[in-house]
Amino acid sequence: MANLSNYGDYDALGLAELVRRREITPRELKEDALGAIEALNPELNCVISDLSEQAERALDDGLPEGPFTGVPFLIKEIGVQAAGSTFRMGSKLCDGFISQADSELMRRFRRAGLVTIGTTPTPEFGFNPTCESDLHGPTRNPWDVTRSAGGSSGGAASAVAARILPMAHANDGGGSIRIPAAACGLVGLKPTRGRVPAGPVSGEPLSGLAIELCVSRSVRDTAALLDAVEGADVGAPNVITPPVRPFIDETSVPPGRLKIAWSATPPNDAAVDAEVVAGLKKSVALLESLGHELIEDAPKIDWPSYFDALVVIWSANLAWSIDLMGKIMNRTPGSDNLQHVTEAIWRHGQNISATEFLAAQAVFNRANRAASAMFEQYDLVLSPTLAAPPIKLGTLDQNAEGVDAAEWTRQVFGWCAFTPLYNSTGHPAISLPLHWTENNLPVGMQFTATMNDEASLIRLAAQLEKVQPWAGRKPPVCYS
Repeated sequence: MANLSNYGDYDALGLAELVRRREITPRELKEDALGAIEALNPELNCVISDLSEQAERALDDGLPEGPFTGVPFLIKEIGVQAAGSTFRMGSKLCDGFISQADSELMRRFRRAGLVTIGTTPTPEFGFNPTCESDLHGPTRNPWDVTRSAGGSSGGAASAVAARILPMAHANDGGGSIRIPAAACGLVGLKPTRGRVPAGPVSGEPLSGLAIELCVSRSVRDTAALLDAVEGADVGAPNVITPPVRPFIDETSVPPGRLKIAWSATPPNDAAVDAEVVAGLKKSVALLESLGHELIEDAPKIDWPSYFDALVVIWSANLAWSIDLMGKIMNRTPGSDNLQHVTEAIWRHGQNISATEFLAAQAVFNRANRAASAMFEQYDLVLSPTLAAPPIKLGTLDQNAEGVDAAEWTRQVFGWCAFTPLYNSTGHPAISLPLHWTENNLPVGMQFTATMNDEASLIRLAAQLEKVQPWAGRKPPVCYS
């Protein structure tokens, strides 16, 4: 029996407020979350390790006073590291690896009062926008269990959408916060590059493309967590502009009249599903009704050269990660511990020269300048987050034979056509659940702002959440 009868209806700040008012205890919330996992995880496969004993010790020691004191939390098994937790990155190569210390971000999660009760899966080394690995199997979308919850933070998104808990850790190197947020009907903010610490082990993960935060069901939860974790750690390669005021305060500030560029055409000219286009046009109309100026326009980049550069940078980074983990685990990477596509990209990455890598970075620089020029004319840029609603499981098969690095990247971009550009630019971008298909599948819309301007995204997101609320929508597989 649940300790809180309507547990699944609260966002994270709402649960924290109940704890502060002593209407429920952190231990009772932990029990509710574990009960939700027990009830739904067999169907969804969104939680892969149990950290309840560590959580119990944290409760015994006493939680710090923070914005989320007592709120249950899950961390993804890539990026952030928690002492004593499995960190397998979705790969048999890393199976058995246990983190020895907290990363700085994990320390900040703990200081915020979050109670980490388990971990969520990722596709192998995060190299798939759908969460399906040989190690853990497929993670299912609570809106339709035959479909993907997205990736690489698919486990986090599935758990939050199913109301197992209100918010979970996620990270984004090519869309991996925004993709699952769109697929599962959630809020997914990719902060500005450097806003959230990656140390001490990493400086700029994935050559600067990757950034950490969460998926959540409310704008205010995302804003409050960003407040709790933002800011460079000691030795960070860059220290970016701090916010003018707390991000949580931005949720109550009107966005003003914004000039917003919008487009249904992705940089690679991939086909966009008609229901996605319909959702975008409805969003444009909604924004215009709120007084914003909408103009059809999009960044102009040289896609073929950008695509080739991205293959180089992603492949080289994957090769480095696999070589490192092979040494740490004392295992030889190969077909017995890597999926076929992963192995193909690893072998390709091993043959990339330093000059090829630097040439790819130069291409990125040109694309970044072109994309950034948009913000000399517009406050925000709007597009769909994905080119289609949630795809069927098995559509993107990381274990397919004969797929090389370039072909895999082409397949990925068929669905995730709008997200990767803003990882290379570093701009903040947010996916919001503004549309559902006739079959009740969520469709996300992506808003992007200039560097360091998460505030504009949060202000607009809060406005849209108020006029077109999504909190009351519940998927068929749901804990409440």
